[in-house]
Amino acid sequence: MTEVTVLIPKPVDEVFAILADGWSYGHWVVGSTHIRRVDSNWPQVGSRIHHSVGAWPLMVQDSTAVLEVESPHLLELQARLWSFGQARIRMELSARDSGDTLVRMIETVTHGPAALMPDRVLALLLGPRNDESLARLKDLAVSRYSAEG
Repeated sequence: MTEVTVLIPKPVDEVFAILADGWSYGHWVVGSTHIRRVDSNWPQVGSRIHHSVGAWPLMVQDSTAVLEVESPHLLELQARLWSFGQARIRMELSARDSGDTLVRMIETVTHGPAALMPDRVLALLLGPRNDESLARLKDLAVSRYSAEG
């Protein structure tokens, strides 16, 4: 399990709106290079984002599905990357008295070769990537809502 957090200076509903926009994942999820399709009922349980991961010509096409959603505080996903495995990614959003949002991202590898690695090794591999993803999410939240008013 790998856990990272970020404090975003925006309200919970504005941050969750980005998670609820499946087309935004290509902008903030590190490694996601192309969103091919988003199910029309995203982010309802069972809906999927169909994406590509990697750099051309070594791109792998797969999908990420919603396992649980409690808008605007929780989104849990099952991310797949064919042949490499699967992971559960839990995004927990908590409102702060200041109006900011604390985002907690917990990734647990559930299948594939990485599931055999010790947690400390996974944390070294996944932690920096997930920190960068949350930094991008923060930038997107701040720039999106600052531009709109």
